[in-house]
Amino acid sequence: MFVFKAAVVGAGTMGGEIAQTIASAEIPVVLKDVEQQFVDQGLAKARSLWQGRVDQGKLEADELERKLGLITGATDYDGFGDVDFVVEAVPERIEVKQTVFAELDEVTPGHAILASNTSSLSITEMGQVTSRADKVVGFHFFYPASVMRLIEVIEGDDTSLETAQAAAGFAQAIRKLPIRCAEAPGFVVNRILNSSVAEIWRYQEETGGDIKQIDQAVADAKAAPMGPFLLTDLLGLDTVLHVAEYLREAYGDRFYVHRRMQELVAGGDLGAKTGRGFYEHG
Repeated sequence: MFVFKAAVVGAGTMGGEIAQTIASAEIPVVLKDVEQQFVDQGLAKARSLWQGRVDQGKLEADELERKLGLITGATDYDGFGDVDFVVEAVPERIEVKQTVFAELDEVTPGHAILASNTSSLSITEMGQVTSRADKVVGFHFFYPASVMRLIEVIEGDDTSLETAQAAAGFAQAIRKLPIRCAEAPGFVVNRILNSSVAEIWRYQEETGGDIKQIDQAVADAKAAPMGPFLLTDLLGLDTVLHVAEYLREAYGDRFYVHRRMQELVAGGDLGAKTGRGFYEHG
């Protein structure tokens, strides 16, 4: 299956970067969100990524504008009638995602693959609200999506072999490295990542260790591009907390949940997107 046109629903932390990644592969893409301000933020993110390449002398300014023209911002589904592949990137709540999938089932052509950027939720449950559960698949990017090469292609109970193969092919078309896996809480990467990060969270709370020093130690050891607390701020504390609690429910207390993160989320401090989390963000 060749993807002539794609769409991304949700222009938040990941959506703008996903749209930029798809457009960088010369595939037209619609970037939709519920309000124009969110769409504009996603488009601005895409522009900033290409601008970085212009500043480095790796891209001409007119080429930036041409590539940006491959992304169409939208607040409705009018441009979805001829898409071949949709990536849902809305907040990590199963009821929100099911609402979006039911809508996508109505507005996209029957051959279109409906994919979710979920980091842990059930692909099977998303597919059940559509008339094409065989064409619903997980398509999980990693932050930052413009840089990280890996994509998890997750097969729900009803996902067809053809859909999984097509999704893996699309991942390669946008210059990513797909790994296919069956549906399980946390899939592959977050199950591994959260099990290690949970121990860092546990250590910090048991010892009262300085968060900045812990992050720096992780970065200095080259165990990850950045420390877990800064990464949590960039991803959004609410998103990370939801995944952490979901994995603890699935696998037990070995998946520790940081109490301070719970307090920050309860107080509306969600990291970079609200200006404050484990760190202050200007």
